[in-house]
Amino acid sequence: MANAIQEFNDYRAKMNDVILGKQNKVINRLFNLDTNTYADGALSTKTKEMLGLVASMVLRCDDCIKYHLGKSFEQGITTEEMYEIFAVANIVGGTIVIPHTRRAAEYWEELQAQ
Repeated sequence: MANAIQEFNDYRAKMNDVILGKQNKVINRLFNLDTNTYADGALSTKTKEMLGLVASMVLRCDDCIKYHLGKSFEQGITTEEMYEIFAVANIVGGTIVIPHTRRAAEYWEELQAQ
């Protein structure tokens, strides 16, 4: 299943290169703003990734969820912490978030197995 992680990361990198290569000032600035938003500041990068994951789950963006799961894994978030993040997302977003939690749990398992 680790192949799914590599496929996601490869596709994301490839398409980001295509998009950023067009040199659209607004899109490039938006991507830069996104990158800088998750840098350490008054809140740690780890905290920001947890917030990003909750927001992505509530908004039901599977690509965003995978991205933030990967970053959370890199930040050393534990499985116990991850399931508390899932709980917050489900309380805030309601039961419609449950299918995204299933896919997030599956991807989390894949990250840990690699």
